[in-house]
Amino acid sequence: MDLSIVLPCYNEAENIAKIRRELLPVATELTRDYSLEVVFVDDGSTDGTWLALTEAFGGADVQIPVRFERHRANRGLGAALRTGLSAACGEVVVTTDSDGTYKFSEIPALLSCLVSGVDVVTASPYHPAGSVAGVPAYRLVLSRGSSTIYRLLVDWRVHTYTALFRAYRRAVVESITFEADGFLAGTELLVKSMLAGYHVAEYPAILHSRSFGVSKAKLVRTILAHLRFQVRILLHRLHLTTLVRQMQTGRMSECAEPRFL
Repeated sequence: MDLSIVLPCYNEAENIAKIRRELLPVATELTRDYSLEVVFVDDGSTDGTWLALTEAFGGADVQIPVRFERHRANRGLGAALRTGLSAACGEVVVTTDSDGTYKFSEIPALLSCLVSGVDVVTASPYHPAGSVAGVPAYRLVLSRGSSTIYRLLVDWRVHTYTALFRAYRRAVVESITFEADGFLAGTELLVKSMLAGYHVAEYPAILHSRSFGVSKAKLVRTILAHLRFQVRILLHRLHLTTLVRQMQTGRMSECAEPRFL
C-alpha cells in the first residue's frame, strides 16, 4: 500500500452516512495517484457504530480496500490511534477525525505538502493562513492555549500541536512510540517526532465544528494530561541543557546519558 487513511471512531453511528458520502469520492480521486486502503477503528462504541461502519463500507459497491478494527471496550483516542497505525500498511499514513472537523476533501492538499525532506505534515488552523469556523470557545481555549505552550517548549515555527489530521511517513510511524490513551496522543506523537529530528511541515487548514453528535473530549482530564506532558518536555529540555554545559566544561559524568522524553 502506498497510502493508508486511518479513522478512529467512537459513538459516531449518526455520522457514518456523512463519512461515506464525503470520504468515498476523495478516496476514489486518490486512487489515481496511490494504491490506497482505509482503516476504521471502532473504539468500543455502544451506539451501533460498528454495524453502521461495516454496512456502509463493507459492501461490494465500495471499490477501495477497507479494513475494520475493533476494541471491545472504549480505550481512548490514543489507543485507537495505535491500533490504526499498527494495522496500516501504507508508506504514507494519514490520520484524520471521523467527526468532520477537518474535511476529507483536504487530504490531497495535505499530501501535497509531504515533499522531499518532510516527514510529517500536520493540519494547522492556528497558522496565519489557517482559520477556525464555528468551533466552541472552550475547545479553542484548550487547543490554542496548549499549542502556544508547546510552541514555547518545542518549536515556535509550528503553530498547531493538537490536530489529529496529519500525514506521516512510515519511518515515523514505525520508530516513534507514544503512551497516551486519550486526546494527548496526537500531540505526544508530534512532539516526540520533532525531538527525534523528524522534519514537520504545516498545512494551513480550516478547523470546523462537528455536524453531528457531541465531542468526546473530557476537558479537565485532557488539560491535566497536557500539563503533565508539558512538564516532562520542560524537564527533558533542562536535562539536555545540563548535559551540554557539563560537556562544555569537561565535567560530564561517565554515567550521564541523555534521557528521551
